[in-house]
Amino acid sequence: MKSSTNYHLILSVILIIPIALVYGLYPEKILPRLFDFTITGTDLSNIFRAIMGLYLAMAIFWMIGIVRPKFWKAATIANIIFMGGLASGRMISLLMDGMPSIYFLLGLVVELLLAGWGIKNLRRHERVV
Repeated sequence: MKSSTNYHLILSVILIIPIALVYGLYPEKILPRLFDFTITGTDLSNIFRAIMGLYLAMAIFWMIGIVRPKFWKAATIANIIFMGGLASGRMISLLMDGMPSIYFLLGLVVELLLAGWGIKNLRRHERVV
């Protein structure tokens, strides 16, 4: 397998780990500085830390797919579903809630690109195997 087939996974890991940490490390301190809301109560902190855990778990799985070729296909499918799911949710929000901030618009574009890149690599890999 050519190393270029890992680039979408590598970029996803590089992007998702810091985002995970922003969401969950100190949500009550970091998120109000970036977005128009404050974290009040343990439950909301718990939700953001759970999101952090999910993002970090996915990043670990993608790293496994990068270093262990037998897991590449599963990691790529998981990446496509993850990025496509995020993008789908953002598109629904765009239709129902209106225009989000630039952070979330940029997120939508990046998620669509990464999902598409993953699909392209998966199709290319299927032809080779």
